[in-house]
Amino acid sequence: MVNAAPLTRAEALAADIESMIADRGLGPGDLIGTMDEFRDRSGYGRATISEAARLLSDRGTVEIRPGRGGGLFVADPNPVVRLRHTLLTVREAPTTVADAIAVREALELLIATDAARHRTRQDITDLRRLLAALRRATTGTDRFMRANWALHERIAEITPNPLAKAVYLSMIRCVTELSEHADSDGESRAEDHLRLRFDLHVELVEAIIAGDVTRTAAAVERHRAL
Repeated sequence: MVNAAPLTRAEALAADIESMIADRGLGPGDLIGTMDEFRDRSGYGRATISEAARLLSDRGTVEIRPGRGGGLFVADPNPVVRLRHTLLTVREAPTTVADAIAVREALELLIATDAARHRTRQDITDLRRLLAALRRATTGTDRFMRANWALHERIAEITPNPLAKAVYLSMIRCVTELSEHADSDGESRAEDHLRLRFDLHVELVEAIIAGDVTRTAAAVERHRAL
């Protein structure tokens, strides 16, 4: 029988914090402790405590709140990641989902302008079909997000840059696989906001189809600024 590998200090601290939550009967939103309190209590350095916090955050156990009054708080059992005016409910690893969104958005300009330079007749046909599906999906936030991701995946398939394509697609698939549901965040009327987002995607797709790199870059910037 093979013995399990010993826990790292961060893993051991994470297990202690989970026990602390159960022993105290803490619920969602309750403060577990500050980083300084964990350092004084455990004797571990800041790096170990930060790694334990990250492990617990990725499991969806805790929420890390920085700054004054911050610390580790018991997470909601259905963690939420904000994406513009959309709230994504995720099964696990909310920090990973947020990071994947950030990486995907950082690559957006390269992916879109490459599509404008290299789109083929078949690409154009597929983009128009997916844009029509996006229009039909404006009746609900969750449907719209799924159709939106499908459209952006197809745009990414056009680039001849294999590394950018692989990273971008893996980021989209990370978000789609870990996300269970999408809702409006209530800051705007969902239907009006989805219609605005659809119009922005129309401009993006038409710019790509036209092969106009400058227009495509401007469409990406408007999309980011939404």
